[in-house]
Amino acid sequence: MPKYIFITGGVVSSLGKGVASASIGRLLEARGLKITMQKLDPYINVDPGTMNPYQHGEVYVTDDGSETDLDLGHYERFTSIITGRDNNLTTGRIYDSVIRKEREGAYLGSTVQVVPHITDEIKEGIRRVSRGKNVDLVICEVGGTVGDIESLPFLEAIRQLRLEVGRGNAINIHLTLIPYLRAAGELKTKPTQHSVGKLREIGLQPEILLCRTEKPLSRKVREKIALFCNVDVDAVIQARDVRDIYEIPLVFHDQGLDDLIIKFLDLKVERGHDLKDWEERVVRPSLQPSNGTVKIAVVGKYIELQDAYKSIYEAIRHGGIANDCAVEIKRLESERLEKKDLDSFFKGVDGILVPGGFGNRGIEGKIKAAQYAREKGIPYFGICLGMQCAVIEFARDALGLKGANSTEFDPATAHPVISMLAEQRKVKVLGGTMRLGAQPCQLRKGTLARQIYRDSRVFERHRHRYEFNAAYRDGFAKAGMVISGYLPGKRLAEIMEVTGHPFFLGCQFHPELKSKPDRCHPLFRGFVKAVLQRRQQINAVRPESSDGVRAVTGSARTESATAL
Repeated sequence: MPKYIFITGGVVSSLGKGVASASIGRLLEARGLKITMQKLDPYINVDPGTMNPYQHGEVYVTDDGSETDLDLGHYERFTSIITGRDNNLTTGRIYDSVIRKEREGAYLGSTVQVVPHITDEIKEGIRRVSRGKNVDLVICEVGGTVGDIESLPFLEAIRQLRLEVGRGNAINIHLTLIPYLRAAGELKTKPTQHSVGKLREIGLQPEILLCRTEKPLSRKVREKIALFCNVDVDAVIQARDVRDIYEIPLVFHDQGLDDLIIKFLDLKVERGHDLKDWEERVVRPSLQPSNGTVKIAVVGKYIELQDAYKSIYEAIRHGGIANDCAVEIKRLESERLEKKDLDSFFKGVDGILVPGGFGNRGIEGKIKAAQYAREKGIPYFGICLGMQCAVIEFARDALGLKGANSTEFDPATAHPVISMLAEQRKVKVLGGTMRLGAQPCQLRKGTLARQIYRDSRVFERHRHRYEFNAAYRDGFAKAGMVISGYLPGKRLAEIMEVTGHPFFLGCQFHPELKSKPDRCHPLFRGFVKAVLQRRQQINAVRPESSDGVRAVTGSARTESATAL
């Protein structure tokens, strides 16, 4: 039987439970333990697949085709686990399952209630995630904030499960906030006291506190927190802001968090701290790159929300780590590009990436960004909708197909170069019905894609309803845009690239979902490499400044670097 770590959050949302959970997973894997991870989400949606990115952030798609919470992306990036449907459990899925069982008569006429029926279903979902996997630990993160009415059934289920597995087989780690009041010049512990008090009312006593703070906690403050929250003072762990999120496992280890967990759960470990590889391959090149800085513009529809393109931003950073350079990300709202001159937007930009999305808002801006990159020789990377926008632009300009479009945006277009997948045309239910999950992609010899992957067949994760219209394939090839990767059997276009361009490539799948800081996805590594080469070429021909010293690009961080 595995042991359990339940991670809850208090005071306010967006404290970084996902990154904290993933960092704990990284720490415990470094001690030789086999883990799996799970996210419990209190919302009533069955999954986030139909939710607006402004409401939820990105949808993370797993190999098995499940549309899940973005925190599963953190789990996969920080650890070696491969997540799937069972790694994300929502209130919607729980109630859907219970109601179906009630309709089938599974409860033998009983009155169906939150306790025991809903809580039993939650406990079964928690147990199921490790079944048959021979894992030592299940790290289970509870979404939302303690005190929210939506979270109560999950917390009650955890209380019951802790009793069932017995003392020493489950612990609760509570992430909370210690605000600093500048006017008073003081750190305030009262919000944490109230948050832990709320947990204890429910029947959960945390063994460890992770205290999010912008100022260091003195021994006196930690002793006060320990006294009023009924925890050991050594179990009050500081979670201060860091320069780079990939430092967090090291910061937690320096405070003995992994040793605390091992002690509380009486775990048998065969080795000590083993994070040297992580430090050398991830943290050092991320914080001290030797190849300067490049600037990449991300042209998207949901730019205002950082989490809407979370995996995109992280994968770009991975490309920087792989090429030993810093990456500055310039976020551009695609609607702003539609009616303005693009030179001002792309001044100083070394590469352009257009990510996925749905709907026609901002589409013409994305198309203009693709055209700008193609004509100016700027490395371009289009992902899903970003590939489709590049195809539309190429059809209009290079092939002269006036009004070429996707049937998603113009069902009556005379030139539907992007059209709906055949199997999608009869779909009425939107949730969970797109082309989803990992599928094979065959790579053609002599193409940039084949050169980057160094393989003939790969598996990539999809999430889309539309595809390149194969009727236009020959015309595109003659004009210089070729299919370099395709789905075997159905021959659907998976990767398209423009020949003779430094890097102009679009893919129908989502490579960002399989990128890790210590194992960057090949397409992001290749894209950032092309971007870096362009920056180095520009620097090589840049005129010297008045003092005779050649100008160089200064260091910068990505926008996601300042986090828990």
